[in-house]
Amino acid sequence: MGVWLRLLVFGGVSLRGCGGACVPLGGSRLLICRRQFSGAESETLKQRRSQIMSRGLPKQKPIEGVKQVIVVASGKGGVGKSTTAVNLALALAANESSKAVGLLDADVYGPSIPKMMNLKGNPELSQSNLMQPLLNYGIACMSMGFLVEETAPLVWRGLMVMSAIEKLLRQVDWGQLDYLVVDMPPGTGDVQLSVSQNIPISGAVIVSTPQDIALMDAHRGAEMFRKVHVPVLGLVQNMSVFQCPKCKHKTHIFGADGARRLARTLDLDILGDIPLHLNIREASDTGQPIVFSQPESDEVSYIYKYVFKFIFTRYILFDI
Repeated sequence: MGVWLRLLVFGGVSLRGCGGACVPLGGSRLLICRRQFSGAESETLKQRRSQIMSRGLPKQKPIEGVKQVIVVASGKGGVGKSTTAVNLALALAANESSKAVGLLDADVYGPSIPKMMNLKGNPELSQSNLMQPLLNYGIACMSMGFLVEETAPLVWRGLMVMSAIEKLLRQVDWGQLDYLVVDMPPGTGDVQLSVSQNIPISGAVIVSTPQDIALMDAHRGAEMFRKVHVPVLGLVQNMSVFQCPKCKHKTHIFGADGARRLARTLDLDILGDIPLHLNIREASDTGQPIVFSQPESDEVSYIYKYVFKFIFTRYILFDI
């Protein structure tokens, strides 16, 4: 494990062992931690647990210097969530050039932001010993991908992942940001809950294809945010239709209007449809996001701008 990873995971974290007895099990030795409680101690422990549970969710603490946090999430991977998050950040900056925008890649196991934003290298440390984001296209970016080799797998258990997420949230010098877009990992697990419960979030954007399998997980993702009291701004229907570049025939490869039906079920807005288009894929792979590289494209960039313009005009929570 490199120096950056040791600092990220273990820096400032106290790791303590516990006493116990080693018991043979199938030729190996199993460490068991045991403690005997008296009746009075057991009752005290129960009362303590009840007090903790009655407090509800942990108290949210804003990220220093960040005014608004928008999370882009999906229940399933491979639906274009990271591409949407990148283009959302760029659209936010393009829509209001006076606003400062940041992009946080919270997908520890599969970071995509470095490649999509054409960024490489390790972050420098500020005078206050905080990591400084890397900058491109006017967007301040932070990702686990800056701290590990591009092809290196992260074989981590939950405790290490949560420690890394906490440091990506709290030990980055964002300066003064009007918007921080967070590219969440797929699913509804520890990372999603930790981010949602520990920082105030202005709203969540759910990304899904029209396919039924993807919509099932998108439904779970929307319900998770509701349970932790995060406003769901609406759904983006990605890869909604493919148009043949030669004959212009349109094919709904993943089904038609599935996300619209889910939005009606959840009483949410559809923020817009994004087509399955070659230019979007090529722009992401080359690190030149479509909103930046082809801002006048009627078939592609206009749709992104329309989708995210809807957020600005519909939700006053983004008025700063």
